Amino acid sequence: MKIFTVKVKPNSKQQSIAEQPDGSLTIHLKSPPVDGKANQELIMLLAKKFKVPKSAIGIKSGLSSKNKLVEFAIEPLT
Repeated sequence: MKIFTVKVKPNSKQQSIAEQPDGSLTIHLKSPPVDGKANQELIMLLAKKFKVPKSAIGIKSGLSSKNKLVEFAIEPLT
């Protein structure tokens, strides 16, 4: 099990994932933070990048915050 600290920036022009020097991730999402759309896009983007199923990724804390703890149930591929 792996936990990442993620800072989400919704309403961006393009999707991107940047790893910070402290090991956290900054993720730019196209979706607005409305009705969980940004959280769905976050999970989809992380699943694609780390090659894990979407069901293996959960938001442990920060559902309605820009700062989140994201938990991988299986070890992600880097």
